[in-house]
Amino acid sequence: MTGRRTATYDMTGQVAAVTGGAQGIGHAVARRLHAAGAHVVLWDIDGARAKDAAAAFGGRAEAHPLDVTDHEAVEAAAQETAARHGRIDMLVCSAGIAGSNAPVTDYPVAEFHRIVDINLHGVFHCCRAVLPGMAARGYGRVVTIASVAGKEGNPNAGAYSASKAAVIALTKTLGKEHAGADIAINCVTPAAARTRIFDQMAQSHIDFMLSKIPRGRFLEVDEAAAMIAWLCSEENSFTTGAVFDLSGGRATY
Repeated sequence: MTGRRTATYDMTGQVAAVTGGAQGIGHAVARRLHAAGAHVVLWDIDGARAKDAAAAFGGRAEAHPLDVTDHEAVEAAAQETAARHGRIDMLVCSAGIAGSNAPVTDYPVAEFHRIVDINLHGVFHCCRAVLPGMAARGYGRVVTIASVAGKEGNPNAGAYSASKAAVIALTKTLGKEHAGADIAINCVTPAAARTRIFDQMAQSHIDFMLSKIPRGRFLEVDEAAAMIAWLCSEENSFTTGAVFDLSGGRATY
């Protein structure tokens, strides 16, 4: 985002848990929240990479190896983080996988289940673990990361598209359930960003995704982080249960 103006927020003293925070969009979000003064906890299945990423922040950051599909481990991570820092003010659910590409009728059953387990059940586990503490304090910010594929349904990516559509619906439900407090729960639907998730995709599928973006380029992770940082800020005091587009003009609703 060189040459672009960057909005600033004061998140001093706040605590953010970011799943998938060791790389990609999650890491960009963690970096942005940290720059605003927050203490960031990187919940990532790649413990070594998370540790290196946290160390690079130079303070106010820590790593916690975590498999979001393990609900007991997620509960323990939320309890430990809250006990260590007194609370969790922000939760960003970025952990996810694309999976392989194939028509639904040929899709491996185990692979379909694995993608849904990480992309959907992982978000459920994290929100279920963190939101009670936010509700008790009457404050919190949650951002889930879905995909424009969850709106449109990409061919040969049925598991990914279905899991991300479910994340959108889950976010809307959670927003309504917690609308009585100063808890904002929103979703972003990015077009593809060139991250390590591309390693899981066929080149033909990558080309297909790029051809659908009117801006003619992929999303930059810092562009996603900019929108998510506002959704995590105190300024976002009214909007909840909403879906924010990051598709470069692709989305039609």
